[in-house]
Order: sequence, then structure tokens, then C-alpha cells
Amino acid sequence: MMISINEQAKQVKSASDQVALLSSEEKKLLLETIADQLVSNSESILSANEKDLEQSAHESQAILDRLRLTTNRIESIADSCRQVANMEDPIGETIEEWERPNGLLIRSTRVPLGVIGMIYEARPNVTVDATALSLKTGNAVLLRGSSSSFHSNNAIVEVIHQALAQRNINENVVQLVQDTSREAANEMLKLNESLDVLIPRGGAGLIKSVVENATVPVLETGVGNCHVYIDETADPEMAISISVDAKTDRPSVCNAAETILVHEKWLERYGHQLITRFIDADVQIYGDNQIQSLHGSVMEATDEDWSKEYLDLAVAMKTVSSTIEAIDHVKQFGTGHSESIITEQSKNRDTFLQRIDAAALYHNASTRFTDGGEFGFGAEIGISTQKLHARGPMGLKAMTSSKYLILGTGQTKS
Repeated sequence: MMISINEQAKQVKSASDQVALLSSEEKKLLLETIADQLVSNSESILSANEKDLEQSAHESQAILDRLRLTTNRIESIADSCRQVANMEDPIGETIEEWERPNGLLIRSTRVPLGVIGMIYEARPNVTVDATALSLKTGNAVLLRGSSSSFHSNNAIVEVIHQALAQRNINENVVQLVQDTSREAANEMLKLNESLDVLIPRGGAGLIKSVVENATVPVLETGVGNCHVYIDETADPEMAISISVDAKTDRPSVCNAAETILVHEKWLERYGHQLITRFIDADVQIYGDNQIQSLHGSVMEATDEDWSKEYLDLAVAMKTVSSTIEAIDHVKQFGTGHSESIITEQSKNRDTFLQRIDAAALYHNASTRFTDGGEFGFGAEIGISTQKLHARGPMGLKAMTSSKYLILGTGQTKS
């Protein structure tokens, strides 16, 4: 008989004290064991993944890319787990400390969040990333993946349970929700007695639903309508290389560029080269009149294209007359994720970086670097576009809270 999500959450909550009390060395060894088990059990994981791919054959290539596992991808996931294992343990770290005139020593220290509810879509790698980051920071985790990746997630969690058993740790500190129904997902949003925080990771619809309906506090990860702005002074080869990379390196992820803004004077000189490079990379371009005039294959852009997260080999392209116009466009249509300016002009660079409010701002670099691994975090639980608690790629420290320790020598208030 399938256990209810409420009972699973209670089990995770009950087991959470054990993981919170693990030493740094115990957590390191546990994550190394999980990484080893993932590699040694890769065949069974790939077999389960094949079932998910077969059931999702009707989906877009972007979704299938997120869902697909390979031997190399499993090894990469295991490597990320090892990186997290070898990172400095933030738990117990003194954040700040001061002494009051009455002799009280006040110390703020870093502690686990508690029990994390992770809700995510067709991304089996998140099962490992969320587990590794949670366990490293002394948190227990209840995982709720999409039905399309259930077989993959279940196989991965079975491997994680093997590693937990090998280290004599209660397997309930990591649980995968077995009920994939919408009703169970909605119930998870209101499990305040068992869950301390929810983290949604996926498309705009999923994140909006969780934020609007949850009574459990939410650490919101954001959708990525990311922009690359090619300024008038941009080096042509650099601008083209960065723009194409930001769109095509892995178009199905949230840090891929969805709109390319091009200064009209740069477009006059190098626009045809830019468009040709995108077309050679099999990217469908949706552009304004000036962009359309440069190549017959460019489709007309509508207002919807400026706000669309394609997550595919498609891009919107717009002509602007100044850095300020580019900034205004980003402010209107951006999602506060990642924005890039390509320019050799320091004034325009500084104006762009100062006036745009986003989690990650780039100068002469691809938006594809907004990533926990690229930031040196080992892995990430998601990329936050909100401003409370955490912003940008959320690594280990984002998985912690704090508490005050007040050390006295007999002080009384009266």
C-alpha cells in the first residue's frame, strides 16, 4: 500500500534530528558514498530513465534533454556530489559575534533550515543536487519530482538509501513522494507541521502555483527571460560568440538567453553576421522590422516574444538606439535572472550594471555562467530571483538559517 504524503513528511521530520547532528566528516563520507553508489548503479538508473523517456516521447526536445540521463551525465552528477562533499561545512559557523556592555557575549551561528520540501519538474539531476546540498547542511529532504521523471527519481533515491544504510543513517532523511497526483502535490504545499520550507524548481507555471498556494514558507526560484545586449562598441566576434553561446550551449535551461538586444549602429555593420551564425546553429529568430530585413528566414516578433521563455532553439531579437533603451526593455520584460552587456565602453557598462536589478549581471560574458557549479558552489538547489533570504544560485549557505547564542556569567535583567 502506498504511503500518504502526509505520513512520508512526518517520517522525514522524525528523522531530521539525526542528520542535523552528523559531524562534518560523517556528512563528507556520506556524500562520497552516494557519489560512488550512483556510478556503480548507473545501469539500473539508465534503465529506469529509459522508461521515463519512452513515456515522454511526445514532449519537446527541450523537455527530453532535461529528462535524459547518460553515463557521462551520471558521472557528472556524482562529481558534483563529491564537490559538495569536499566543500567547507557551513553549519556551526560563527556569522558574527559581539559583547554587550553588561558582559553578555552574543554570537550568531549558522544552523540547518530543518526539513526541505523540494518540488521540481523533469530534472533527475535535481534529485541528487537537492539531496547533496540538504545533507551537507544537516537538512532532511522530501522530494517531489514530476510524474514524467518518476522512474528515474525513484531509482536514484533507492541508490541514495543504499548509501544511507551503508553509513548507518535513517533512510527517512531523504524521501521521494510516491503519490504523483496533483492532489498530493497540493497537499504538500500545506504541510506546515512537517516542512520548514518549500523550494520549487521548474517552469513559470509550477513556481507560480507553489508561491500562490503554499502555506509553508517558499524559497522562490525564478524563470529566466535572460537578455544579451550588444552595445554600439561591442567587439563583433566577442558579441557574436557570447550571444550564440548564451542561446545554444544548452537552450533548455533557465540561464539561456531568450532575447538579443542589438544597438542599431552595430547592427548596420555586423547584423548579417550575427543572424547567419544563429541560423547556422539552427536557431529560429523572431525579430523586429530591422532584423527581418537582414534575412528572409527571420519571423516577425510579437509582444509575446519579448516576454517568452523559449527554452528551445528560438530567440527574439530587437534593435535599440541606446543603452538606456536596452535597459528599459530589460526592465519591462526581464525576470530578474541574468542579463549581459557586451561593450568596450565603461560608461555604458556601468550604467547597465547599476540600473538593472537582477540576480546576476554580466559584462562581456555569457549568461550561461549563472550556475552553482560555475560560481564554485559545487551544486545548486536553484537560482533565486527574489530578494529575501537568498538571491542568485543557491548553494550551501542558502540552505541554512541562523540562531543566536547568548553567553553570560550570571547576568540578570533586574
